Amino acid sequence: MSQAISSATAALPLAPPLRALLAQRYADLVAHLRVSGVPYYDDAGVAERVQRLLLVSDFAYGVLRAQPHLLAPAGLYWLGSGGDPGARLLAGPGLPEERGAALAQLRQRRAREALRLIFRDVNALDSLEDTLADTSSLYAALLELALRHAERSLRARHGMLRDARGQAQRMVVLALGKLGGSELNFSSDVDLILAYPEEGSSDGARALEASEYCARLTREFVGLLSEVTADGQVARVDLRLRPYGSAGRPAWSFAAMEAYYQSEGRDWERYAWIKARPVAGDLVAGRQLLAQLRPFVYRRYLDYTAFAGLRAMKTLIDAEVARKDLAENLKLGPGGIREIEFSVQLEQLIRGGREPGLREPSLLRALAAAERRGFIAGERARLLRRAWTLLRHVENRVQMYVDAQTHALPAEPLARLRIAQGLDYADAAALDTALAAQRAVVSAAFAPILGGAAPASVPGQDALLALWRDMQSGSATPAELSACALDAEAGAALQALAGSHAVRSMSESARAGLERLLPRVLHAARHSAAPQLALPRLLRLLHNIARRSAYLALLEEAPAALQRLASLCAERAFLAGRVLAQPLLLDDVLDPRIEQLPLKAADIATEIAHLLDALDERGPEQELERINEARASLAFRLGLAFADARADAQATARRLAALAEAVLNAVLRLAEGELIARHGRLPGPGLGFCVIGYGSLGGHELGFASDLDVAFVYDSARAAASSDGARPLEGAQWYQRLAQRVVHWLGTVTRAGQLYAIDARLRPDGSKSLLVQSMDAYAGYQQQRAWTWEHQALVRARVVCGDAQMGASFAQLRQRVLARPRVPARVAAEVSAMRERWRAERDRSDAERFDLKQGAGGLLDLEFLLQGLALAHAARVPLLTANTSTAALIGALENARALASASAATLRAAHGVLLQRALTCTLDDRPRLVAREPALMQHAAGVLRVAAACGFAFASLQPAPDSR
Repeated sequence: MSQAISSATAALPLAPPLRALLAQRYADLVAHLRVSGVPYYDDAGVAERVQRLLLVSDFAYGVLRAQPHLLAPAGLYWLGSGGDPGARLLAGPGLPEERGAALAQLRQRRAREALRLIFRDVNALDSLEDTLADTSSLYAALLELALRHAERSLRARHGMLRDARGQAQRMVVLALGKLGGSELNFSSDVDLILAYPEEGSSDGARALEASEYCARLTREFVGLLSEVTADGQVARVDLRLRPYGSAGRPAWSFAAMEAYYQSEGRDWERYAWIKARPVAGDLVAGRQLLAQLRPFVYRRYLDYTAFAGLRAMKTLIDAEVARKDLAENLKLGPGGIREIEFSVQLEQLIRGGREPGLREPSLLRALAAAERRGFIAGERARLLRRAWTLLRHVENRVQMYVDAQTHALPAEPLARLRIAQGLDYADAAALDTALAAQRAVVSAAFAPILGGAAPASVPGQDALLALWRDMQSGSATPAELSACALDAEAGAALQALAGSHAVRSMSESARAGLERLLPRVLHAARHSAAPQLALPRLLRLLHNIARRSAYLALLEEAPAALQRLASLCAERAFLAGRVLAQPLLLDDVLDPRIEQLPLKAADIATEIAHLLDALDERGPEQELERINEARASLAFRLGLAFADARADAQATARRLAALAEAVLNAVLRLAEGELIARHGRLPGPGLGFCVIGYGSLGGHELGFASDLDVAFVYDSARAAASSDGARPLEGAQWYQRLAQRVVHWLGTVTRAGQLYAIDARLRPDGSKSLLVQSMDAYAGYQQQRAWTWEHQALVRARVVCGDAQMGASFAQLRQRVLARPRVPARVAAEVSAMRERWRAERDRSDAERFDLKQGAGGLLDLEFLLQGLALAHAARVPLLTANTSTAALIGALENARALASASAATLRAAHGVLLQRALTCTLDDRPRLVAREPALMQHAAGVLRVAAACGFAFASLQPAPDSR
């Protein structure tokens, strides 16, 4: 046996000081096995694996001495096997009734499973994540076994706990901290909160009220886990995270907990509850409690008040580190595990209300979700993940060493060397170097989070604050206003803010925050392109958000966002107006992903679906409001991208159309679900209904403030069928109600605004007809009674949402109608006549200004020209009917030789410039009337020249003498 010992020892690359220790330990253990009569075969690498266990853990040595059968062949096989330890424990026998035996059983089972965790970890059979997850599962099962035993003891004396309706109920054990995140350390304490669903009483001969029953149950439960016996203890239980801490009741009803967190919950408790998870007792009820408390943890909008809570906690931790000399503490020290957790949890608290994927108790999964959504950059996420893995691995090995709750490497050199070599480092110095490097990375990543980039003061701050305070007291003077260089409009806006009810009713802390923010707002406005425009708008925004501490915190925490907002107020009046009306758009101004956000059509639809999935409550009103928020947010992002020249006019218009299409799809699903709930479904596959988009929507060319031209069509075969609900409707009426609900929801005003104004006058017979038509009626009208201008409109028409089969039917009808043989000269004459009629009614051009849409050579002339050419040539080239967008029509007409290449190039260039200027006018919140600049007029003249060459008699470029 001695030869086996020496060869196994030699196989490990141990430092000399450890060889003698390990040889002595191994020999002692083998001798103990022999005396105990346990067969042990140290071949096939068994000796090496056992020695790695002995190298890393004195606790493991103690367990093997106490339970030597674990080194018998069956025991070794079990040690090396996988499987969920929690499931294995719960599938086995329960604890014996006698308390002393139950205490012993719990501790022995825990020791045996803990030994297996160490064996698999040190021999690289499990990853760190596996080890932490299995440790968490083990402790959850131990808690469940202890709770069952405590419940059995209490039932024998006081009966079963029941609610007011007589229904039996169990207590819920909620884990926070690392157990809640399924990332428990080997020898960590367990942070628990105990709760019960409802008030009530037990049903025994000596009945107890629920609160007293659960208090006694808690004492017995905790005692089973934490009492120290000859077999040690199962876990140190910490209940101090419950409401009111040690002074609070041991267990709380759900209603009492909800009331506490609504009225008295503190920031650090929000951080703690991120990791909450039911682990024992009534797990279903536990999940219900988490849902009840979710609004406390995760706020509906982006919540930058989380910064203040983080700073307060970090200050307390730093003070404790300094007081207790914990600089080397792997958890609390600089660059430690807690800083990594804070880095991720901050994103969770800020964004978790709108991002359900971030509501994740596991740090690694939350980090992955934040990286996936772009809230933490990929490189930073990789660095944090690597540092966390090393720090947690070392921390776990430190605790495995002697089964102690510690977070620092031992001071004793030999113990330190054992841990280092167990982790495959050459010596303790090499491990220290690796730890120092990773902690430096964490500190560098964490420092900017708390540092803040806002200046401590700005020029003129004292004078402005003096004016502000005098305005609040009514003693401000014109001289003070002048000293702050504020014009009359800015002064009036500041006075309105100072005298507002929102400011007067602020708490002291909120008022202090506003005072800190005001000078920075003034500073940002003065450094914008148009301070005289920016400052009044910024002050009106503060007035609108004065009661929303999260938004004030957002602007205080993010000076870059404040400067961006000031630029927006100075240069983009339309976007500034959207923010003033809907402060939730501040979220988008600040979003660090703003330049990387996906803006393609498919991404837009996915984003809306993602935001709808985040809803905690389901219902038409909640879904509509979230659709509104999504539409406003995405349109605002598109506006920012266009304003920043990250997207050109054509891409922006196409994406705005895709956004409207995605919104229509979402609203149609909402209306359909509402109608089915009330009246049931109609027979037949699919919905049998579609929405046709005309004009800018159909042509993939929507503006920022465009309404939607639509028509609604349904399956003729279902007109007389009846729905299958409790209140059935005939098909025609069912579809009429469906279209009415779509229009209603699109026009409903919510806190997030209105979705779109709808114009349905392009339907057959216009406003005189029903809102929705059967496909047969629609086809009959288009084929027999429609005017040429209505066929023009059909050129840009397409199905934007609804039944796919209906969409195919419409596409076939459209192709037949558009491809009808026509006399080109007659088409040109009719299109020209309609164009002149529209121009007479709507063109606002004059001698100095040009109407980008209605003016001669403007966007509408270009559209009419393309539509007329498509109608004139579609019979000869049916492929012309496949296109609805301006760019695609120009290309198709060029390919069909209906447009010369030079003419096509002229139209493309004109379209790009005209559309760019039109969208810019909207962002500037001004009419689409611009000065007659020579370059612009050349493009307009080009459109008229091409139109004339194609036989279309549009107006001349010069305005009429009596032009408006």
